[in-house]
Amino acid sequence: MTENTPERARGGDPRSRGRTTIADVVVEKIAGIAARDVIGVHALGSGFARSMGAVRGRVPGAGSGKSVTRGVRVEVGDVQAAIDLEIVVDYGVSIMDVAGAVRVSVISAVERMTGLEVVEVNIAVSDVKLPDEEDEEEEQQRVH
Repeated sequence: MTENTPERARGGDPRSRGRTTIADVVVEKIAGIAARDVIGVHALGSGFARSMGAVRGRVPGAGSGKSVTRGVRVEVGDVQAAIDLEIVVDYGVSIMDVAGAVRVSVISAVERMTGLEVVEVNIAVSDVKLPDEEDEEEEQQRVH
């Protein structure tokens, strides 16, 4: 004889009823914020992308220009995600140590928040921020 428990009567665990989908932009934002939180990461995106972001930031209605998804690309499946990051590091830091810390931070944040398995985090270091260099965004804001 099968006991008719309330859980069985309603179709099992409520968490398994229905489907949850996570948009690519959600994973991009989580990864971007997690990467920026790592000490030694100056910015995400190439110099050109950051310049364009600064220009867009001055256009009314175009956003702040500090998009958290700049320099972040993801491929999201049903249960896995792959992430590509383009970063600018501060001069003097160990690039390999920063890249490792970024991977740990991004994988931890994405897996914790989404439940997706992060299969890879590819990092391209596109520039080094020298101590005496102005940010392109700061320079453009000063000119205008």
